[in-house]
Amino acid sequence: MEIASRVQAVSPSATLQITARAKSMRKEGIDVVNFGAGEPDFDTPQPIKDAAVKAINEGFTKYTPSTGIMELKERISRKLREENSLEYTPQQIIVSCGAKHAIYNIIQVLVDKGDQVIIPAPYWLSYPEMVRLAQAKPVILETAQKDGFKIDIEKFKKKINSSTKVLILNSPSNPTGIVYTKEELEKIAQICVENRITVISDEIYEKLIYDGIKFTSLASLGKEIYDLTVTVNGMSKSFSMTGWRIGYFAGSKEIIDAVEKFQDHSTSCPTSISQKAALAAFDMPQDFFVSMNAKFQERRDLITNYIDSKLSKFISYVRPEGAFYVFINIGKTKLDSFDFAKRLLEEYKVALVPGEPFGASNWVRISFATSIEDIKKGLERLELFLIKLNTEKLTKI
Repeated sequence: MEIASRVQAVSPSATLQITARAKSMRKEGIDVVNFGAGEPDFDTPQPIKDAAVKAINEGFTKYTPSTGIMELKERISRKLREENSLEYTPQQIIVSCGAKHAIYNIIQVLVDKGDQVIIPAPYWLSYPEMVRLAQAKPVILETAQKDGFKIDIEKFKKKINSSTKVLILNSPSNPTGIVYTKEELEKIAQICVENRITVISDEIYEKLIYDGIKFTSLASLGKEIYDLTVTVNGMSKSFSMTGWRIGYFAGSKEIIDAVEKFQDHSTSCPTSISQKAALAAFDMPQDFFVSMNAKFQERRDLITNYIDSKLSKFISYVRPEGAFYVFINIGKTKLDSFDFAKRLLEEYKVALVPGEPFGASNWVRISFATSIEDIKKGLERLELFLIKLNTEKLTKI
């Protein structure tokens, strides 16, 4: 049987593979530190779980409209207005089976074969694969460590041509943790408006920001960029609801109508029970986010301080301002990211994600969505591994 060529060209998710291998080793009784996880290690808050149980007990277990219940869309509309200064009616909002599902559907309705989608690198590893599945071309816009992995406007301009249809922007970023300032976003918005480029603004990590930095939604910067932007978000990261699979996005009615047709014939509705849980999530007190962010920032600081004090001669990084990842430059080790990750897991029982699928072959991603105890243990093992690699390198000289 011959598999469709568009699927054969897609790479499996390195994140999921590493996480699965780490979990498998743990089941075998091996003491593995897992720095690979792309999800918060906190449990879903009890009020959210209670709302789901209530929905089940009340029989709210049937199909809903394919784009989500009106009550939830109204609540998302309010959230976007109050927190992001974005005016979207409920009719401009679609609820999906996770933010990943939302982005996939948006790409499917925005591009045709041969169209080009600009993706700044390092990027979330699913973006290029989604573009390829739509038979469009991912155009990688390289960014530099010295620039904090931010888009260079002149390089951005040079990537644009008559086939350019979409820019995918992720802030806060997975894998780098960088956060664009309002001023930086204004420059990007200007280029997109001048060239009529639609922007998929992936804001899934918006509440996970540190050091008092203020988050800005791209679409809030004026009517022209608002009209060109599809704002994507979801419940997975900020509310520790990864398995509930609720994402959402807001945009022009033209895009909404197109995705509604597409979603009608693919997944139909998001889970009814999860939609009721999402409603409760939006009513979580601000203290919940303050507490979670404080814990994540403590973990980030533990990792960066350890690198600064003990590992800086081996590796470097760009200080993350959001999300829960530290992206680490391993170029001095002379190993590519896959070999580095494989050896670290097998020899020192630490799982992290290679940077190659993120568009950065000399980098690896550490997730700090794990306990302080595991972080300390993992860093000590990483240090031993780096010392070993340095000894091997010196021996070969």
